[in-house]
Amino acid sequence: MNINNLKKIRLDILEMTYRAGEGHIPSAFSVAELLYILYSKMQKDDIFFLSKGHASAALYVVLAHFGHLDKKELNTFCQYGSKLGGHPHCIIKPIMNSSGSLGHGFPMAAGYALSKKIKKEPGRVFCLMGDGETNEGTTWETAMYAEQLNLSNLVCIVDNNNSQTRAMTSVNLREKFKSFGWLSNEIDGHNFVEIASVLFDRKANNSTKPLSIIANTIKGKGIKEMENNHFAWHYRAPTESEFKLFKKELLQ
Repeated sequence: MNINNLKKIRLDILEMTYRAGEGHIPSAFSVAELLYILYSKMQKDDIFFLSKGHASAALYVVLAHFGHLDKKELNTFCQYGSKLGGHPHCIIKPIMNSSGSLGHGFPMAAGYALSKKIKKEPGRVFCLMGDGETNEGTTWETAMYAEQLNLSNLVCIVDNNNSQTRAMTSVNLREKFKSFGWLSNEIDGHNFVEIASVLFDRKANNSTKPLSIIANTIKGKGIKEMENNHFAWHYRAPTESEFKLFKKELLQ
């Protein structure tokens, strides 16, 4: 895995949000490695759902990096008439779900996993959600549903960047998923080796249980001023001077 690719991905996210004048930069930065590994290693029959839709900038840049989206379209992010909105839309292939209210992508992913199981189709269904979505009732309804139906082809990745602690006290998500009957692992969500190992480990994939990955990440990873600065940087674009400063930092 090439660390320079991650620098380029974060730089593209910064540039497109600066150009648009809006976007969730820190949320996109926290999932950059996760999306990069997923799209570099998923098989042709695998499916991906982004439940954490406000991280759309990262998804668009990664799709473009792997040739699934025209890079020129990144220039239209959040502009009138663009297909690239602040939340992704399934009008863009291979995006599977349109998002908005959090907590909906995970149940859609579980439904798709059940469909694959019924039709005996190969491949797994990956879903990336934010830790804030674990405050939603739909998350745990889906967790019960997936365990009861033995959806071993379903993988839920939680971007655990501590956003949800702004609203509720943090809980041990690994243990909570385990209590719902899931296999559950906890990793450094910025470590290439850990991500690839736990997501694509053959032994784990032979289980009859669904798999959850609690990926501990840093919101705003890569720009010191943004890192874990939830209130100042959850949603806003940099000024011209900030953009120049942040771009220089990312290029180091």
